[in-house]
Amino acid sequence: MKMSRMASFWLGLAAAALMTGAPSGRAAAQAYPERNIRLIVPFPPGGLNDTVARLLAPHLEKALGKTIIIDNRPAAAGIVGTDAVVRAEPDGYSLLMVASSHTVAPAVNSKLPYNTENDLAAIALVSRNPLLFVVNSKVAAKTVGEFIALAKAEPGKLNYATVGPGSQSHLITELFAQRAGIKMQHVPYRGGNPAVMAMVTGDTQFAVLSPQVSMPQMEAGALRAIAVGSKARDPKFPQVPAMAESGFADFEAIQWVGLLTTRGTPPAIIARLNAEVNAALKNPDLVAKLAQQGMTPAGGTPDEFQKLISTEVKQWTEVAKAANITAE
Repeated sequence: MKMSRMASFWLGLAAAALMTGAPSGRAAAQAYPERNIRLIVPFPPGGLNDTVARLLAPHLEKALGKTIIIDNRPAAAGIVGTDAVVRAEPDGYSLLMVASSHTVAPAVNSKLPYNTENDLAAIALVSRNPLLFVVNSKVAAKTVGEFIALAKAEPGKLNYATVGPGSQSHLITELFAQRAGIKMQHVPYRGGNPAVMAMVTGDTQFAVLSPQVSMPQMEAGALRAIAVGSKARDPKFPQVPAMAESGFADFEAIQWVGLLTTRGTPPAIIARLNAEVNAALKNPDLVAKLAQQGMTPAGGTPDEFQKLISTEVKQWTEVAKAANITAE
């Protein structure tokens, strides 16, 4: 009997210690953040998601009262940095800024060390902009319809540039070719600037590229935009038809940047971060600086961002399979 009472005493004491020593998820969320936050950018400094991360960080620092430490981890096309957040503690102190290439990776690489949809938690879509369908200015086609006719008249003779094999620009162009019923030759380059220069010199005749790399050569008259990859015209390019106006009603080619964290992070912490991101995206200074990069503020709920990720993973997986595209 004495042993039973003694055991009960110690068990009760241990339970009380656990209850007081380990704060609940709700309590942890209410105290968040208690220390500085690491924001991993899985690409080198100067890229699109690095730029957006550095523009957003000061606004989050002011709102959260802690330093946002930008941690660039450029290796394996973003896989290394992404995996670091997947393996981090789910406490909201490890964030990940990804671009739309995030949903392309699982479509062309079956050996990722993580599951893109299940091992990360969406916080918010930060910015987005439509990609541009551009041709060399010496190409006779001035519309998507005229370009398709030209490609059909000379199957396989037109070259298209991309920022690399298995990239978003590669898959988007293949999707366009599939739906248009045309054949072109793929010429991959290491990044947007080399792809643009190949267009300027005439080595390639077509590409789907970001406004950031396309606009200077468009303004110089070396490139011509024949469409924007949005469902409606983009205010930044009011004279350029949307793909929906060119016979591709359900076609969308969007470049985006978004914020993720480790799966299992308390919902209250994700909700706090989502609220602060959405508030920051209404700040005129941030809006103006994003516009200078050709980006439009996005925002929205974590569920909306997660739905976008899942939709694109499915779409790019189907395109990669049909075109036999792999990064392995």
